Formats: sequence, C-alpha cells, structure tokens
Amino acid sequence: MTQSLTIRRPDDWHLHLRDGAMLQAVLPETTRHFARAIIMPNLVPPVVTAAQAMAYRERILAALPEGAAFEPLMTLYLTETTDPEDVAEAAASGLVKAVKLYPAGATTNSASGVRDFDKVRGVLERMAEIGLPLCLHGEVTSPEVDIFDREAVFLDTVLDPLRRATPGLRVVLEHVTTSQGVDYVRGGGPDIAGTITTHHLVINRNHILAGGIRPHYYCLPVAKRETHRQALRAAATSGEASFFLGTDSAPHVDALKEHACGCAGCFTATNTMAILAHVFEQEAALDRLEAFVSLNGPGFYRLPVNEARITLSRGAVQAMPEKILTGAGPVTLFDPGFPLHWRVEA
Repeated sequence: MTQSLTIRRPDDWHLHLRDGAMLQAVLPETTRHFARAIIMPNLVPPVVTAAQAMAYRERILAALPEGAAFEPLMTLYLTETTDPEDVAEAAASGLVKAVKLYPAGATTNSASGVRDFDKVRGVLERMAEIGLPLCLHGEVTSPEVDIFDREAVFLDTVLDPLRRATPGLRVVLEHVTTSQGVDYVRGGGPDIAGTITTHHLVINRNHILAGGIRPHYYCLPVAKRETHRQALRAAATSGEASFFLGTDSAPHVDALKEHACGCAGCFTATNTMAILAHVFEQEAALDRLEAFVSLNGPGFYRLPVNEARITLSRGAVQAMPEKILTGAGPVTLFDPGFPLHWRVEA
C-alpha cells in the first residue's frame, strides 16, 4: 500500500471566495494547498467588467496569508450587455482567464445571468477568435424540467447548439454531475473539457434526502443517482486530459444553509486533497491523481504547470475542523462520511 505521494502543486479550476469577511476567512483554506484557482465572479453585484475584476483581484491579494504563494485567475460574469471588446482587452492584458456563463436563476447569485443566448453571441464569437475559455454552469432553468434532469437537457438543447453555432469556442462544462455529461465531454473534441468537484465524487442524492434533509450536502447541480457518481469517479481517475478538478467550494454561513430555503453549495477547500487521495486510492488510481489536480487543467487553459510540489502521506486518521469561523458566521466543512488517512505534509 502506498504511504507517500509527491505531486506538482495542484490548482482549483472552480472556486468561490466571496468577499469581505468571508473572503478573509476562507482564502487561507485554499492557499494552504493550491497554487492557483479560477475565481468565480458571482458576487453581489457581479464582476462584469475588467475594472471590477482587477479590483476584486486586488482584494484577494490583500487578503492572502503572509508568505502564501497563490495566483487568483480572474473571470468575468457574462451578461446580455457584456461588451465583446472589454472581454478581449481583459484577456489580452492577462487579467482574465475565462468568462463565466450562468443561465439566469440556475444557482447562487445568478439573477444577472443569460436568458436569451442570442444576445451574447457576439461575445462568444469574439472569445472563439481569441481562444478565451467559456466556463458554463450547465443546467436549464425551465420549471417544467425536473431538477435531476437539468444537466442532461442542457447538453442537448443549449450546449450542443451553442457549440455548433460558434466553431472554435473553447468550453469548460463545470461541475459535471451525470454520465451524460461525462460522455459529452469525452466525445466533444479538443475544445471542451469538464471539471468534477470533490463532493460529487463522494455523495449521491441519498446523502441529501435519505433519513432526513441534510442541507450541508445540498448543492447545485444537485447530486444525482449512484450510477452517475460512479461515472464521475471513473472519469476523474481515468487520467484523461479532458477532466480536471474544479472544487466549486462554496462557503455559506450555517444560518443560510440551515434555513427554510437553504443556499446551495458545499465547502470543501480545507479537506479536498485528503478526500481525493482517499477516492483515488479506492479506485487504485493514485498514480493518476497528479493528472487530475495538477496537469490537465493547465493543459486546457494553456498555462504552465506548477513547478512546486506537495507531498501527501498516509497514516493515522486526520482530524478536521467541523466548522470554519468567519466574521460573517460559522461555515460547516463538508463531511465525506469516512475517516481521512491522507494528509498534505506542511
């Protein structure tokens, strides 16, 4: 049994840091292990211009723990009034690494998202010209579509037509949750990739609903059947270049999770690497963990891999905090439901 594993320092290709007191508290949980992260722009108000992205980046850098080596990779929130040239200039400057498309109403702070895809066609065409990736929350929001079917319907009715209409557009289908999503990414050619979260490798919909509602397992896209979880595990541990880690670590204070209309999101920044080592060990794929967390993402985003290394070791059960205390209130850490024997060496 492998007891130690050294890999290139990982990156997180889908991360929520929020702002203000929450940012101050949760940022160190990511910078402890990760070198870079794609930062989600769904603040209130959202980050829609290059100037706003620059200001947000400066707030993140100001909140870094002393001595931390971390690069926030900024994104713009796509709206129906986004200026294609502002996007192109932000990309050319090196500030912005992707644009995020939320279907309006799909998830937290997505009210400013896209309702009419024809209104963003000019932006998408400009992005295809310059090779700037589009990060997609891949769900339809039509009330007549069952919440467990929203990703599969999105692939057929939105994503495939969008890609056919915009040749060369580079797309990241974020937080894939279904076997259909896995198959679409696998068969989609070199211009599409998929991120997979830590928590979707661990939970299925029973974890949320069986024996009582467990709000800290509620996320969007919602966890699906066990067959879909197994498809995600197979994709993540395959070593295939089109799949890589995007934690979608999404902190909400307990008062908003444990609520009559609780917020969606799992906070996994603290224990992601320990959980992933456990999952990959279960799948006899520890030799492919580095590809998933450290190599495939930079490959798709056309960025250099990290030269720094981290070492994971296997030993006694690692104690994890139940909550992260923030100036906005406590945030509950995702509980994988099994003991964690892997740790990242300091």
